[in-house]
Amino acid sequence: MGEVNDHDAQMADPRMARHMEADMRRRFWWSLALTVPAVLYSPLGINLLRIQLPAPLPVNWMLFLFTTPVVFWTGSIFITGAYQSLRRRTLNMSVLISTGVLAAYVFSVVITLWGGGETFYEAAAMLVTFVLFGHWMEMRSRRGTSDALQALLSLVPPKARVVRNGTVVEVPTGEIQRGDIVELRPGDRVPVDGGVIEGETAIDESLVTGESIPVPKRTGDGVIGGTINHSGSIRFRATKVGEETALAQIVKLVEEAQASKAPGQRIADRWAQYLVILAVGAGILTFAIWYGLARETVLVALTFAISAVVIACPDALGLATPTAVAVGTGIGARHNILIKNAATLEQLSRITAVVFDKTGTLTEGKPGVTDAVGVGGTGSDDVIRLTAAAELRSGHPLSKAVLEEAQRRGLAVDQQIVGFENLAGLGVQATVGGRRILVGTAKLMRDRGIDLTAILPRLDRLLSEGKTLMIVAVDGKPAGVIAAADPVRATSRRAVEGLRRLEIEVAMITGDNRQTAEAVARQLGITRVFAEVLPQQKADYVRRLQEEGKFVAMVGDGVNDAPALAQADIGIAIGAGTDVAIETADVVLMRSDPADVLRAVFLSKATVRKMRQNLFWASIYNVLAIPVAAGVLYPRFGIMLRPEWSALLMSASSIIVATNAVLLKRAEGHLQHI
Repeated sequence: MGEVNDHDAQMADPRMARHMEADMRRRFWWSLALTVPAVLYSPLGINLLRIQLPAPLPVNWMLFLFTTPVVFWTGSIFITGAYQSLRRRTLNMSVLISTGVLAAYVFSVVITLWGGGETFYEAAAMLVTFVLFGHWMEMRSRRGTSDALQALLSLVPPKARVVRNGTVVEVPTGEIQRGDIVELRPGDRVPVDGGVIEGETAIDESLVTGESIPVPKRTGDGVIGGTINHSGSIRFRATKVGEETALAQIVKLVEEAQASKAPGQRIADRWAQYLVILAVGAGILTFAIWYGLARETVLVALTFAISAVVIACPDALGLATPTAVAVGTGIGARHNILIKNAATLEQLSRITAVVFDKTGTLTEGKPGVTDAVGVGGTGSDDVIRLTAAAELRSGHPLSKAVLEEAQRRGLAVDQQIVGFENLAGLGVQATVGGRRILVGTAKLMRDRGIDLTAILPRLDRLLSEGKTLMIVAVDGKPAGVIAAADPVRATSRRAVEGLRRLEIEVAMITGDNRQTAEAVARQLGITRVFAEVLPQQKADYVRRLQEEGKFVAMVGDGVNDAPALAQADIGIAIGAGTDVAIETADVVLMRSDPADVLRAVFLSKATVRKMRQNLFWASIYNVLAIPVAAGVLYPRFGIMLRPEWSALLMSASSIIVATNAVLLKRAEGHLQHI
């Protein structure tokens, strides 16, 4: 795409994008203003348009005056780009554009100074103008996403109320430090990320997470910068400021994705270098054939040679994938799907298997206690009380469910706990009031030699209902069982069905027991289940699928999913998950919606389809156009493609490619119906 392609990183920056587009727009309009009279004074204007303008100077000198600023002022970016490219000993499209422009211009100057006759000034001016227009259109398509990012950043309020020395003062948001206490009143926008330390409210997080219902917030809950406080007044402690905030990270992810290159683009760049050599070679060979072998005049031979060089310009090839990537990542960001780089956007279309973590991904991740059964004289309240005490220091979702159930029942939980130990993936153990409490899976009980025969019928019944079980043992004997259910997310089944329609295998992985896992899998239509998997084993199961020849995506939300996310070909993190999972993943789903996995795959397939269409069009166009421009139709049909027409046709291919990429926005409507 000429020198402009060297500025992908700047185009990802919203302010730089606007500046570059304004500069390109200004260059184009000045170039057009000077090119129009150049065309009117040229043989093209006189012979084809039948326009005879008054000429105070000889026509060639008039053309010289109009064309020179176009070549060396508005078109200077191509000459500078070619110079920089040659200094680096590489060939890019600026080299080819400059070759075509300077060949037509220098030949015309020579004719003007030493002989008089027909010149190609208008071809040089038209080539610069058309290429500038193509780049302007491409920048406009990419700036749309940059503006969307800037609008996202503008959600942060310019000022905020901060508690300083016991007094609430208003300060610029940029001056908020980590650890500051910020006060929010109804209607305020949250200035930075933090954790609530006082008060209760509901916050509208739709602009960041896509969740339309305001989210209740109380002490200990997190708040996100840019969201809107609805009903109550709260105070929160700032934990992330400036570039650390969720909004800033979203913008950074999308900017990096747009600045990165997809594998297809790297291939296009390599072919563009070869095409530069081919174009220059075609021009030299064309001149040699027409002048040396066909005995045509220098003017005819040079006309064909310059036309071949001009039309071979692989500008469309350079636009083919960056425009599609820019539009695709922008659509994803608007739908809360953050794709970290262009390679990931392209590779999502190759997925043949998706592995979903169960808890917090396919399910809500907030289980509630449904049953509490005691055995051997232990009542259900005692089972809850003992389990709550043992789980007091655990942060597991099931622990929280038990503690909430104890609170709901009004049970006093013993705080005198010793010897607490978290048994990863199995359960917990602790000594409470002198009694050894063991809470966990059936596997844990078997490993510790605890006989479950007395409660097996109850276990089987609860497991058949798809519930997660916490077996409780006291002093080495079974005391009861607590069942909890984690509701399946409303969109999980739709996601699974959609992926299967795309012939993508769907698997579920969980640390839960097999019966519970299979009950959830039956609800969702998943046939392949990996159950009772320890956290450190999840990556092994992903590797197993890869060894079967599948291109695997892993979807998870927790710290224990990070190794599996890294092992997968594509790691997808649920946005409500941990920072570790989000950092490890290639794709982040801000809405915690499993259907967004399907949307991401659909978007990738649509983007790759546009890339392939653009690359095919750009390549086949050049293959067919170079011989025509070189004059293969001239001897039989008398068709001579002058350089100015070559410039027009070359530019048309670039505009078609850029327009085709922008049409990717039609896919946005389909995303909304998934």
